[in-house]
Amino acid sequence: MKKIIALVLAALMLFSFAGCGSNDTSSDAPAKSDLKVGFIFLHDDQSTYDKNFMDAAKAACEEMGVKYVQKTQIPESKDCYDAAVELIEVEGCEVIFADSFGHESFLIDAAKKYPDVEFCHATGTQAHTAGVENFHNAFASIYEGRYLAGVAAGMKLNEMIEAGEITEDKAKMGYVGAFTFAEVISGYTSFYLGAKSVCPSVTMDVKFTGSWYDEQAEKEAAQALINGGCVLISQHADSMGAPTACEKANVPNVSYNGSTVAACPNTFIVSSRIDWTPYFKYMIECVMDGKEIDTDWTGTIETGSVVLTDVNEKAAAAGTADKIAEVKAKLLDGSIKVFDTANWTEKGVKLDSYKADVDTDEAFEKDTEVIEDGVFYESKHRSAPYFDIQIDGITLLDTNFG
Repeated sequence: MKKIIALVLAALMLFSFAGCGSNDTSSDAPAKSDLKVGFIFLHDDQSTYDKNFMDAAKAACEEMGVKYVQKTQIPESKDCYDAAVELIEVEGCEVIFADSFGHESFLIDAAKKYPDVEFCHATGTQAHTAGVENFHNAFASIYEGRYLAGVAAGMKLNEMIEAGEITEDKAKMGYVGAFTFAEVISGYTSFYLGAKSVCPSVTMDVKFTGSWYDEQAEKEAAQALINGGCVLISQHADSMGAPTACEKANVPNVSYNGSTVAACPNTFIVSSRIDWTPYFKYMIECVMDGKEIDTDWTGTIETGSVVLTDVNEKAAAAGTADKIAEVKAKLLDGSIKVFDTANWTEKGVKLDSYKADVDTDEAFEKDTEVIEDGVFYESKHRSAPYFDIQIDGITLLDTNFG
């Protein structure tokens, strides 16, 4: 009798263990050790933009216990589609992520061909209208980070004025931009407004390079801005061209996508960037749990997606870190709105209404009202920026790079 009872108990225990979550293979979601995530990068880790993505992707995959596979130097062409196909058919990836705006249409084509694979894309605009269930866009409210970086720039300008190095009317910044896209316009405008919030006399000149990564062109653009009287430089371009030009000329610099203090110890002030780790973890968790990924995801300061580097006290104005913390708190509680229309004008006029091109189409039709209660709401109707207004105080020195 005891032998029979023992056999029954053993059978029950075996059945119980077979049903535990760690041994359950009935789920469609891949186990952690089996899931492969493929990443497509426009450049390699010499690009501050791409390196920022790479660091976050590797960190997220390691933390989540999944396999990381990457393709670098993938241009905004059919090469992106081919890279996605290779990541799926050769490497066995079940999630694909691409990091450049021009990758989008090719990634959508791949998503249509492989409906069982999830495709995620940074900075894109088409997911919310494309109707492709396994294609997703993601971005972050980086304009808030750039605004904070602009506050640091304005503090530096005030220090230079107080020290007699420049007069108020000479508080002119320079900005090196890649293209005349809304993403770049939104970025340099929020940076300027942050500086203006603490240094009211500031103006800014902008030069474009026509490339996301061209170290020589970025260096030359920064030097031209310095030669034109700009006493502080920032950028939305991906190489070390502008920062190194500033270090050589001893001109303060606010960089982007990471600290340049190692190469530019005397001029680097601070840098804003998007930390993509929260999104990558979210993306991976959704696939592992069999949940839908948001069609259009926006990271924020609260999600840990919009961050600043440490302030370089050697180059920054005294009190900069405390001022950034103060303004950040006000952004978080909503008492400061980056694009509050009370703080800027277009051709001398304060805007009460504005339609932006939110739904992508070939005609670039303005389709969505984006000003509410005196605030232009960036990232509310789409994760990717759509602020494209040329506000007063900013001068574009060239505009042939749209």
